[in-house]
Amino acid sequence: MNTQKFLLSGIAGGIVSFFAGYLLYGLLLMDFFTKNVGSATNVMRPPAEMIWWAMILGSVCFGLVLSYVFTKWANIQTAGAGATAGFVISLFMTAGFDFMMYGQTNISNLQASFVDIICGAVLGAVSGAVVGLVNGMGKKAA
Repeated sequence: MNTQKFLLSGIAGGIVSFFAGYLLYGLLLMDFFTKNVGSATNVMRPPAEMIWWAMILGSVCFGLVLSYVFTKWANIQTAGAGATAGFVISLFMTAGFDFMMYGQTNISNLQASFVDIICGAVLGAVSGAVVGLVNGMGKKAA
């Protein structure tokens, strides 16, 4: 595995994940998720109290997961293949997490869980496209 390519594509995917997540969750769907919480109270931090370093680190870790799979096992080197794989991986990861959280907690309702699964898959597709694109950079054309 090319460690430099792994780190570069993973960090690029993480940066895209962070900003796309902010756009999707922080701007476009913030009202939806606010209205579809479960019976638990005070679980969401107000924007002024968010721990940004943790959110950035989580996004970079997500990008590194995709990069590891793409470079170590799948040899994904195009945006299209990255988007497809990122979508599928994120769909199942998010579904697994959301359904377990729905079954164990009162943080959100079922509707919000389904929407979050779709959002996770979309973020995975966008991040995966970037990871695949960066992995393919510098590759000689056939």
